[in-house]
Amino acid sequence: MARDRAIFREAAAGRVGRLIYAAAGVRSLTIGFTGVAFGLFLAALGLGAAQLGAVVALGLAGNAAGTALVATYGDGLGRRRALLLVSALSTVGLAVVAVAARPAVLGVAACLGMVNGMGRDRGPAQTVDQSVLAGLVEATARTVVFTRYTFVQDVSGALGSLAAAIPAVLATHFGLAAVPAYRWTFCGAALLSLAPIALYSRVTEPAPPALQPAGGPGLGPDSRRRVAGLAGLFALDSLGGGFLAGSILSYWFFRRYGLGGEALGPVFFTARVLNAVSYIAAEALARRFGLIRTMVFTHLPSSALLLALPFVAAPWLAIALFLARESLVQMDVPARQSYVAAVTAPGERTFALGVTSLARNAGWATGPGFAGAAIATLGLSAPLWAGAGLKMVYDVALYVSYRRVRPPEEG
Repeated sequence: MARDRAIFREAAAGRVGRLIYAAAGVRSLTIGFTGVAFGLFLAALGLGAAQLGAVVALGLAGNAAGTALVATYGDGLGRRRALLLVSALSTVGLAVVAVAARPAVLGVAACLGMVNGMGRDRGPAQTVDQSVLAGLVEATARTVVFTRYTFVQDVSGALGSLAAAIPAVLATHFGLAAVPAYRWTFCGAALLSLAPIALYSRVTEPAPPALQPAGGPGLGPDSRRRVAGLAGLFALDSLGGGFLAGSILSYWFFRRYGLGGEALGPVFFTARVLNAVSYIAAEALARRFGLIRTMVFTHLPSSALLLALPFVAAPWLAIALFLARESLVQMDVPARQSYVAAVTAPGERTFALGVTSLARNAGWATGPGFAGAAIATLGLSAPLWAGAGLKMVYDVALYVSYRRVRPPEEG
């Protein structure tokens, strides 16, 4: 508690921070589940690879659209109202997915409900969460708070991934067929997603700071150039990530090795736990080596591991390589979020975090559709090679372009 009081400026700020952590945790729990189960559910419904990729892409496109809206209008609408609205849409989207059967209805519900087949909570609610959190603490505590926030997200996402085994349990012990088992589990996820609405309703919102002078909507001239460059690079990285969406990877493991939700749930649970543990190391590395170096030199090796995955014949070795990759691949996340907040002014942060998150969501939304088409035309492992290659190009370009743009706390 003493450490919390030292990080947050006052008791009220600490209360708001805890509510945001809790809401993000529950939201990430449902997203972790959908990241593994959504692709398997769509396959059980009889959708082919191209249709599956299109539906997942529509869900991520909805995420991108929601992020664009909160970036532009979130502060004007009010951050608490924005959080309540996107949380309600997510609940409705999951509920419709749970009962729909036609691909067109599934696609519309996934889009409007921002159903996240990536398996990682990187949507509009996160953008607003981070903007609020950045304003609650001093600059020196920002990376710590973002690390805690992301840790909560990924631990909860890990538990959600484990919940992807529930349909198999329902089928085995209660005699349900695969499709009804998935439907009941998605209904449970929709009910659980009501909890963030209750939590956000208790947030007392501080007044957002005034926007900076002209140079772009919500950005000053210097920040506009920085954010535009970062957004372009983040879009490239997320395009690679879209090829590697959790739903696509679970489909790859299913087709390559015959692994279903009962096996993949624990695998993705372990992956998310490794992601979360890695954030602690990332925060220490960022203090020692800086945010940009931490982002790049933990991310590159993870892509190299991914390139090796299609050449592995034994499922246990493929899982081991995948988990090694997951222990590294997300270490850049709190560093990246903190970096964007660091190189922009307080009144610019909702817009800057929203724009960079939008760029990532746009890439994620595009990638799964290409991944489905690539599987159908080039082979099962084509998305892995494409995703890893794009991510490696991003790492090199980020380091070359931003290694000299230092956050204030790095001197």
